[in-house]
Amino acid sequence: MSPEEIAKLPYRPCVGVMLMNSDGHVFVGQRIDNPTDAWQMPQGGVDKGEDPRDAVLRELWEETGVVSDLVTIEAETDDWLPYDLPHELVPRIWKGRYRGQEQKWYLLRYHGTDADVNIKTEHAEFSQWRWLPSDQLVEKIVPFKRDVYRNVLAAFKNHL
Repeated sequence: MSPEEIAKLPYRPCVGVMLMNSDGHVFVGQRIDNPTDAWQMPQGGVDKGEDPRDAVLRELWEETGVVSDLVTIEAETDDWLPYDLPHELVPRIWKGRYRGQEQKWYLLRYHGTDADVNIKTEHAEFSQWRWLPSDQLVEKIVPFKRDVYRNVLAAFKNHL
């Protein structure tokens, strides 16, 4: 696909989860489909007609096994935050229908224990997980998502 063709594509609507434990650390998972050091917070698409708050709790459960009873939604970004995929990935991801994602992010306070986390879900996305101090998030994330993560941290700075 040419850069001009990619620029005409829409963004995929998506939600992002900043799951924070009682120590103030954030859940990150190592992507199962990436052999490099590719950590990220849980995220996923919003289904047609789905409320983003419902989507964030569904994605949390689908990617971490954490049920909604173990979290409190503390904050959400005012705006949807877009990011573009690297051009070489566009044809391979989402069948080339999207140029990237536009994400609504939520800060969720976690009330469970590590034993309540189960990344071996039906459609596992992570090979491993850990709690990471928020000031280390940006450096651990794939480069094309770093601006979004900086914006998420800025949006939630009063809650961290």
